[in-house]
Amino acid sequence: MVAVGTMVWLSSELMFFAALFAFYFTLRGNLPELWTERTADLDVPYAAANTLILVISSVWCQLGVWQAERGVPARPAGTSLFRVREWGMREWYVVTYVFGATFVAGQVYEYANLISEGVTLSSDSYGSIFYLATGFHGLHVTGGLLAFLLIIGRTFTTRRYTHAQATGAVVTSYYWHFVDVVWIALFATIYLLQ
Repeated sequence: MVAVGTMVWLSSELMFFAALFAFYFTLRGNLPELWTERTADLDVPYAAANTLILVISSVWCQLGVWQAERGVPARPAGTSLFRVREWGMREWYVVTYVFGATFVAGQVYEYANLISEGVTLSSDSYGSIFYLATGFHGLHVTGGLLAFLLIIGRTFTTRRYTHAQATGAVVTSYYWHFVDVVWIALFATIYLLQ
């Protein structure tokens, strides 16, 4: 039931982001000169590198899910951290968390650069939709990071790793993969379709 509920909730999130895409394309269609001017301020290689960080985090997340499904919450006690083959869900989710936090930090850095160039939330229609779309996505990533902390924390507090804990790890991965796919669509729309 948790997995089904998560999928239904993600469907509603998909509708929310669909509305942001509609808003973006409507404004872009009505103000092509503004888009030409403002997209020149974007650092596409930087955003592509930040996108790669987020996409790779999904790989780490999936490796963690497979370990959760096998009932391996963490590497065996006494095993070297450098023995990656022995990693459990916890270690993979920590790496996922680090990559996700790096992505958010990268977005904050990009925002600082754009603000210094005069692209702000209130500067014009482009700034408004850029910050709304990428900002709401950033909030979703931050929510995913909090979920990872919860799942990682549960591995320290339970004596026996059960199906319920594994389900929590799996539905967190659904959310994380969803956030990644949405970002790929946002990246393609905002940075590549100039």
